Amino acid sequence: MKLEKSFELYTKGKKNLVGAVNSPVRAFKSVGGIPIFIDRAKGSKIIDVDGNEYIDMVLSYGPMILGHRNSKVESAVKSALKKGYTFGASTEGEIKLAKIVCDAFPGMDKVRFVSSGTEAVFSAIRLARAFTGKNKIIKFAGCYHGHADDMLVAAGSGLVTLSIPGSKGVPAGTVANTLVAEYNNIDSVEQHLAKHSDIAAVIIEPIAGNMGVVNPTKEFIEELRDLTKASGVLLIIDEVMTGFRSKFGGAQELLGIQADITCLGKVVGGGFPVGAYGARNEIMEMVSPLGDVYQAGTLSGNPIAMACGIATLNELKKQNPYKDFEKTASFLEKALMDAAKKNGIDLQVNRFGSMISPFFTKTEVIDFKTAQTSDTDKFKIFFWKMMEKGVFLPPSQFEAWFLGTAMSKRDIYKVRSAINIAMQAVAKKS
Repeated sequence: MKLEKSFELYTKGKKNLVGAVNSPVRAFKSVGGIPIFIDRAKGSKIIDVDGNEYIDMVLSYGPMILGHRNSKVESAVKSALKKGYTFGASTEGEIKLAKIVCDAFPGMDKVRFVSSGTEAVFSAIRLARAFTGKNKIIKFAGCYHGHADDMLVAAGSGLVTLSIPGSKGVPAGTVANTLVAEYNNIDSVEQHLAKHSDIAAVIIEPIAGNMGVVNPTKEFIEELRDLTKASGVLLIIDEVMTGFRSKFGGAQELLGIQADITCLGKVVGGGFPVGAYGARNEIMEMVSPLGDVYQAGTLSGNPIAMACGIATLNELKKQNPYKDFEKTASFLEKALMDAAKKNGIDLQVNRFGSMISPFFTKTEVIDFKTAQTSDTDKFKIFFWKMMEKGVFLPPSQFEAWFLGTAMSKRDIYKVRSAINIAMQAVAKKS
């Protein structure tokens, strides 16, 4: 695998870009080596500047669910571009996409489009605080909700911990109203609720994707919904990653719960920068211009992004790939487990819908602490061997892999073959 041109671009990029990248995971710090620079993509394949072709299981961390440059989506985007790029005024596309989204989420009457998942989350939190008149937010260790100051909180070693900033530049006072609970541990939530009377909301990824894929237990997620209702606390479900990936709608419906406020992004924009938050009328009508919760954005509801989102969701609904995703994920889980067993490697595989993650550990992965038992040195070996064999993976143990509709049976069998070779490499170097 040649990376000369990527190295050249990396060297040039360091002069005017921070670490030659615009998002930290792209720097490949957790797997070593240099960042890979991409030239183009089509369907299930992505090609770097050195001409290396990979089966793409990053899919821009989720939004390219139909694969790259889907013909229906590309046609819609080209038509929209002919009309103009941005107007600073409303367009019909916003109304069309809003209806598609609201129809797909029971209990969501209105939605507000923004430009990123981070923006959707901090807007939803502001709205929850305004609606309840309270200030504190409970989040879960290992769940990522964007880089807004009050969500960048690291958990301590105890179940219930004082919040500390997870990034320099975040004042301690900013996260004083953010409490950290443990995923799949309802007791950790109950302890916060017992101690604090001013909790506005609990925010959660229904399926965690930023500590690798971690599923909630049925008891935990149902008790969380019951507990928040009984306590007068809003439940914010962050489906930026999971929205439209396990069904046409949200993972929350499959889990048998319903959010008070839902955050969306990624698939909703089909590859263009889009975020969204939505809720029932009672909550959403507090947002300006109907209410006093101010939130605005020059590029919110951008017409090109709306066109891409509409075309993506319409095509996704038409294809209805969710049963196929389940079959493919099951096939890859078996491939991973069989290869690990054959080579004497401890492995756990978590998956949900079109998301999947292997963990190099013998410990069942149910939360952030158990996710961290994964042997990241083994993952590094596995990652680079998979890349060498033509499979593009997220360059981190703690990022989900994504499936797309453009993957062919040939692609899937090639991934299985790469897994077998990569596990052999791990066993040899361990």
